Amino acid sequence: MIKEKIIFGIHSVQEALEAGQEIDKIYLRRALISEEVRAIKRLAREQRIPVLEVPVERLNRFTRGAHQGCVAIIAQVSYTPLEMLVPQIFERGEDPLIVLLDGVTDTRNFGAIARSAECAGAHALVIAERGSVSVSADAVNASAGALMRIPVCRVPSISGAVGYLAECGLQIVVANEKAENTYYTTDLTGPLALVMGSEHEGVSPQVARLATLSVAIPQVGEIGSLNVSVAAGILLFESLRQNAKSKRNKYHLIIEKRYEESN
Repeated sequence: MIKEKIIFGIHSVQEALEAGQEIDKIYLRRALISEEVRAIKRLAREQRIPVLEVPVERLNRFTRGAHQGCVAIIAQVSYTPLEMLVPQIFERGEDPLIVLLDGVTDTRNFGAIARSAECAGAHALVIAERGSVSVSADAVNASAGALMRIPVCRVPSISGAVGYLAECGLQIVVANEKAENTYYTTDLTGPLALVMGSEHEGVSPQVARLATLSVAIPQVGEIGSLNVSVAAGILLFESLRQNAKSKRNKYHLIIEKRYEESN
């Protein structure tokens, strides 16, 4: 069981930032003002680390110690720059398979998506700096360790990441329960980015407008929507199935080898 690692105290957090420590996010007490706090905000901005101003009661949940109105959560993994990762995938002669999470905030869903993505051979997960999940200890535990194996890219905005991936030649596919196209009649081979939205809001209109196409997962029940982690798993493994069927790529060979070993 992985536990959350924190740093508390203004000077300790500032020193960690100056040393280049991988930090997931920083919590500051509301209305906290000093030269050190301004330095923390500047360093966090330069390193693209989210800073959240919260009531002191929120900080007291992390520690009963002298936090001085400042708590930093240590990142469980090192985030990978998206602009560095995608060219590397192409250079290896592979078609990128990237999963982007637009507004997904539930840690358990994030962990489950990461687990499916790793099993399906996805190259990376992409999350936003703000308004999104992060790679917390709970997320790593929910992923059964998958988040320690698959690269995670944290970007300023999902719409910006989608625009970049489209420029790189990836097909942008958005999950939308109201779409006319179904996932099994859609070509999910080749360079592909799957965008999954939050269960309550779905994919944001700004991101949806950038999509190559939207796909639906047909349902016959009355609930009307799937858990986002289940929907992501369905699309990921449909992409894997189509790739294995269309060409004898590395995933096909891996599946075939494992089948032979089990028999």
